[in-house]
Amino acid sequence: MPRPVRFNVHPREADIHNNIAIAEMPAGLQGEGFFATSLEKVVGLARKNSIWPLPFATSCCGIEFMATMGSHYDLSRFGSERMGFTPRQCDLIMVMGTISKKMAPILRQVYLQMAEPRWVLAVGACASSGGIFDTYSVLQGIDQVIPVDVYVPGCPPRPEAILDGVLRIQDLVHNESLRRRHSEHYKALLNSYGIQ
Repeated sequence: MPRPVRFNVHPREADIHNNIAIAEMPAGLQGEGFFATSLEKVVGLARKNSIWPLPFATSCCGIEFMATMGSHYDLSRFGSERMGFTPRQCDLIMVMGTISKKMAPILRQVYLQMAEPRWVLAVGACASSGGIFDTYSVLQGIDQVIPVDVYVPGCPPRPEAILDGVLRIQDLVHNESLRRRHSEHYKALLNSYGIQ
């Protein structure tokens, strides 16, 4: 008759307090019972942690993005959990994959339908520069039709690179002035793309 096997199970204490990251307060005046800062800092903090991405995936970079949204990498940790598939509710377009010249007007139309302020993330070599497809039918970078804020290199980029691109967008959103969108420099940039 076999002997019973005993397992030594020792309960271990839960380690709940060592891995907590708390966002830093914006710069301001602080005292007993009050905290004052600028509206720009508060709006930047709110926008940074509530980005609504619109995935515009046309080829293999879209598969890497699916991995980024999965449970292992979990893009939702960074306040980008709600993927929107209508441009009117989104403020970050993530262009992933090869964009043909026939697709360029549609990409531009989707960009123009997005909520303002809006940001653009070019994911992968094809969206950034046309990639290996140096042909007559492929757009050699989406910055020919819409302004790009952050480029993510790779063919295809790893999910960590996409996460880093989203973090760079968050830094940009957090530090952007509320008046930047009304500045002459920004209006000149949009006019160079034919956007009013």
